[in-house]
Order: sequence, then C-alpha cells, then structure tokens
Amino acid sequence: MNEQEIAPTRLKIARKRRGLTLTALAKSTDISSRSLSAYENGEWKPTSESLQTIAHVLDFPIQFFHGDELDEIPEDSVSFRAATKMTARQRDAALSAGRVALMFDRWIAERFDLPEASIPTLTGYDPESAADSLRARWGLGLRPIRNAVHLVEAHGIRVYSLPADTKSLDAFSLAWRGQPYIFLNTEKSGERGRFDVAHELGHLVMHGEHVVPHGPEIEAQANAFAAAFLMPRASVVAQGLRHATVPQIISAKTIWRVSALALTHRLHELDLTTDWGYRNAFVQLGRLGYRRDEPGGISREASLLHSKVLQSLREDGIGVKSSAATLGISVDDLKSYLFGLTLTTA
Repeated sequence: MNEQEIAPTRLKIARKRRGLTLTALAKSTDISSRSLSAYENGEWKPTSESLQTIAHVLDFPIQFFHGDELDEIPEDSVSFRAATKMTARQRDAALSAGRVALMFDRWIAERFDLPEASIPTLTGYDPESAADSLRARWGLGLRPIRNAVHLVEAHGIRVYSLPADTKSLDAFSLAWRGQPYIFLNTEKSGERGRFDVAHELGHLVMHGEHVVPHGPEIEAQANAFAAAFLMPRASVVAQGLRHATVPQIISAKTIWRVSALALTHRLHELDLTTDWGYRNAFVQLGRLGYRRDEPGGISREASLLHSKVLQSLREDGIGVKSSAATLGISVDDLKSYLFGLTLTTA
C-alpha cells in the first residue's frame, strides 16, 4: 500500500483539537490505537487510505498533515482558571486550538507589518500598582477604556477567539517565542469578555514568561489587576458611589463598560460599600439575572487587526477560503479563531 509522509505532531494536534483520545479515534476509524500511536510518534507511516479516514473523522483537510512539524503549546506556559474543573481533553482541545491559530498568525506576520509588542514586565508589582503603571505607560490616564481588544492589539498583543467547542474555558494567554497572545471565549457577555482581556493582560505583564502561571493566588492577582485596570481607583471614587444602590450600580457600570458584579466587587474592594451592602447587592443582582448574563449589555468586542488583515487580503484577491486552504484547515475552523469575521469566501 502507498504510505504517506506526514508530520506526526500535526496528527496529534488535530486529534487533540477535536477532543479525542487515541482510543476514541481508533473506535471512529477502525484503526488500532497501536497504529495511531505509532503514526503520532513517527514510528510508522499511515497508508493513503488510513490517512483519508483519519482526516475525514478529524474534519481536517489531508494537506494539513503534510505541513511542517508543529510544536505543541506547553501546558505549563498557560494559566487556566478553574483548572481542576477541566478535563484533560478540554485542556488539550483548547491548547491545540490555540496552536492552529498560531499557524495563521505566523502566516499573516510574514505578509504584514504588525504592531510590535510594547508591554512592560511588572513582575513583583502588586496588582493595583501594576495596573496604574501600565495605564501611565500607555498614556491612558483615568479615562475609561473604549475597546479593550483594540487597545491590547495596538500594543502588539495578538488576540484570537476560541472555537465554540472549547467554551468550557474562559480565556488564556501566553508568550509564544516572545510574542504575547490572548485567546478569548466569545460566548460570554461583552462586559465579561472585556474583563477576560484585562485579566489575561495582567498575567502577561505581572507573570510573563518567568512565573509559572498556576494557582489561586496567581489568578486572584490577575483578577485584581483587571479590576484596577478597567476601573481605576480615582475614577471610581470620583463618581460618588459610596453605599451605591443596585440601580446606581447598574447605571454606573456603563461608564467603565464592565459587568454589574465586577463593579460591585470593585466598590467593596475600595471600601465604598459595607460587607452587608456588598452581599445584599449580589443577592439583588442575582435575582435580576446579572449572575447569568448582563441584561441590556454591550456587544462583544472583536479584533480590529483581523478585520484590517482580511480586508487587505481581499483587496489582493485572497479570500478566507483560499487562506484556509493555504493553511490546510477548513473555512469554519479559520473563522472560529477570527471572531467569526469573514469578508468573502473566495
């Protein structure tokens, strides 16, 4: 039989991307786990028929497996919130989704002059000081951040969306070969998506590549950074929200484009409400549906950089369909990393 040269790491990444174990893939393809393991480890080469079957089950074009080898994103380089609630397959699916998105990022970086990363290393700063320092360095003053995704992209952080089948994950960030990235779940409210951007930004500036981004303390620091970055102390105090009522909180949250719960927590953090007032506000907001969603909230923020890239590619006669084919992935997969953006399928 005709054996096929493939990049073994691509087979492993494609399998994990679809959330399958070797046993599950073996059952779906009628190819033994031993053979599949040997293909992934480069010990054996699949036949043309076997590769077609695997590609069909994994929903990847065959040409994907013929590309260069792909290093996997190391698990230890990424911070997952509520990691204990994630299964290994969910974690692997998210990391593999991120790795496929990095293929596209490399492809556009070779074709466009993209903003260079300009994020300082603030390891050792407390979250409030780190947020104030970054705002000062980026010239933000105390003004509310209009669009968090556009802001971090302007400072060289690449932002990608996570596919719907990885919705068990809120977001994650990493520095890959010196380039910072943020990956976002797009099924959350616009307000909570902004908080995720700021949370991951906190990881990048406070923890970077030299702090293992794991554990409750690290996550608490990133949360505190996000609150301070989106809602600067002086800005919140100036609004006269001491002992704010729930209607006042719901009205004021629009100033900083944050969730009602995030503002409530920030008011308590700044001693602008009592413990009782804090608990009571959470109860009332829960009854109004603010624990599940953000009634009357803002739209999800999307990537401006990707929109411009796709527009430029279209002007050059390169559509999403041809871009996906070049990368060896489906159009739907590519769109899932780009906030669903598409200008043409040509």
